[in-house]
Amino acid sequence: MDTERTRVAVVTGAGSGIGRAVAVELVRTGWSVALAGRRAERLEETAALARASLTGEPPGRDGEPDVEDGTSLCVRTDVARPADVAALFAAVRDRFGRLDLLFNNAGTFGPGGVPFEELPYDAWRHVVGTNLHGTFLCAQAAYRQMKEQDPQGGRIINNGSISAHTPRPHSAAYTATKHALTGLTKSLSLDGRPYRIACGQIDVGNAATDMTERMATGALQANGETAPEPVMDVADVARTVRHMAELPLEANVQFATVLASGMPYVGRG
Repeated sequence: MDTERTRVAVVTGAGSGIGRAVAVELVRTGWSVALAGRRAERLEETAALARASLTGEPPGRDGEPDVEDGTSLCVRTDVARPADVAALFAAVRDRFGRLDLLFNNAGTFGPGGVPFEELPYDAWRHVVGTNLHGTFLCAQAAYRQMKEQDPQGGRIINNGSISAHTPRPHSAAYTATKHALTGLTKSLSLDGRPYRIACGQIDVGNAATDMTERMATGALQANGETAPEPVMDVADVARTVRHMAELPLEANVQFATVLASGMPYVGRG
């Protein structure tokens, strides 16, 4: 990758959690980043935090972003809507002229604690629409742009989750989509070779975000018990994504698993 110019990234689900941490880390280290998510105010908060990471000053009053031109771009996006995704990548093209990285992060767990036989079809469709269809739409738009731009190429990193390896209880929809992402990652990695498009996947376990707050008080285990689980700093995930992103396109982290060391995943917990 050409390191003489500013690199450009799209981060979906950038309004909170892992997406926010990755966006801030990228801006802090010199990237221009398009922040995509469904809630504009949360994207603006992320932009303000990113600017603060550059200046060392706290975000503006009331969370208003104070972001230099060329550093970040907030685009309200529902990744499950093709028109929203098309508008997102058109905005990136217009503002930055090219795309070096897509971090495909937007996702939802769906209704928690619902047994499989009681899972509503609408809930299933919502999870599949966001986690799988949304990832496909963004990857396809990024792939087309990376194939057509000059110099050609770029990188796509999908957020798979530990659930791409093994499920939690009552997580059929989420687990099914995350397993599907592994197949999508492999296909993109293969199909992108002629165009210098690299694709990898990061599988994260128990990063400290709003989504995992319940882990500290107790999460349902496979044996039916509820037990607290350790979590790790989300900044460690962000640094891992940046490492994957900044490799030359001749190298690729195909799959990376980053998890809280003591979580009940390896062995028998």
